[in-house]
Amino acid sequence: MSYFKSHLAAKLFASYLLVILIGMLVIWGTTRITTPRAYARHLQFMEEQMMGGGMMMGQGRGGPGGMLADFYTNFRKSFNESLIVAVMVASAVALIVSGALSQGVIAPVRNMMNASRRIAEGHYGERVPLQGEDELSQLAASFNRMASQLEQVEAMRRRLIGDVAHELRTPLTAIKGSAEGLMDGVLPANHETFQQIHNEAERLNKLINDLQELSRVESKAIELDIRPVEVSRLMQTVIKRMQFQFDERRILLDVRLVHDPILVLADEDRTLQVLTNLLGNALQYTPEGGNVTVMVEREKHTAKFTIRDTGIGIPAEHLAHIFDRFYRVDKSRSRAHGGSGVGLTIAKHLVEAQGGKIWAESAGENKGSAFVFTLPIG
Repeated sequence: MSYFKSHLAAKLFASYLLVILIGMLVIWGTTRITTPRAYARHLQFMEEQMMGGGMMMGQGRGGPGGMLADFYTNFRKSFNESLIVAVMVASAVALIVSGALSQGVIAPVRNMMNASRRIAEGHYGERVPLQGEDELSQLAASFNRMASQLEQVEAMRRRLIGDVAHELRTPLTAIKGSAEGLMDGVLPANHETFQQIHNEAERLNKLINDLQELSRVESKAIELDIRPVEVSRLMQTVIKRMQFQFDERRILLDVRLVHDPILVLADEDRTLQVLTNLLGNALQYTPEGGNVTVMVEREKHTAKFTIRDTGIGIPAEHLAHIFDRFYRVDKSRSRAHGGSGVGLTIAKHLVEAQGGKIWAESAGENKGSAFVFTLPIG
């Protein structure tokens, strides 16, 4: 019994054999009930045809005596023998057929079992072959998709560890170098030196805060207060926050709103965070004398926010990755000039958590870029 429980081929054979046995049992029971009457009726008709009137009618009714009764008894024995032989032959055929058919079922299952073991051991590139379009093939395709996603997650995890280590090392190296310079007397113990150490510590603190925020939004551990919010109020608040920085960099900030008021269903603080991140990104990559335009348009069921700049632009091959954490188009730029590298990632998760979509557009390098996101209208 334990063998049948642990082997799918045995279960398939048992199921085939059970179907055959049940079918034979039904045939045997049916013939036991119907054969005597049918046999007697046909013999009676044959006697009437042969004898012309029924001289042997009493013997043709399936009674206990007579030649017809012996004939029927022998017929039933021969039928039972044939039925037993048929069961044996059918069982042998079932064994052969189940062995052949079960391979088509067991082979994909065994492949998935072996592949899952390999994936559990860390070999995320393992895949199972696809054959046909049946349910097992669909299961194999789902398994391959799962394995592919696990491989991507593992690659992102490794890249994240490397990126975090690199990002933390840069300010720590600067702080350590300044401290060693102070201890060796190479750097003067003045305000400028301490300010440099403070700036690096502040940058390190900002990076840690951004990573903590990213962890919360990616794990959906943030609480959102979704309610109708007027777009004009959002824009006034974010302009007050950012206007000084734009003026300091001599970059024109142009805000364009429709005349009719627009209400969006959103968390006001989180939406302001998204706008601040996107405007900060535009400010960072737009040269002095450039323009940044903010437009809000009403669509059918959403409000469309567009932040367009005249900055360095984004090559087409980078657009698909621009919201990845720590992703930089220009690898040579340091974090001192390029931010913490997670602002766009945080913005993406916050927009999607509020039921919106976000994407980037650019005509190419040095042709500016636009970051667009939508929020549902309240």
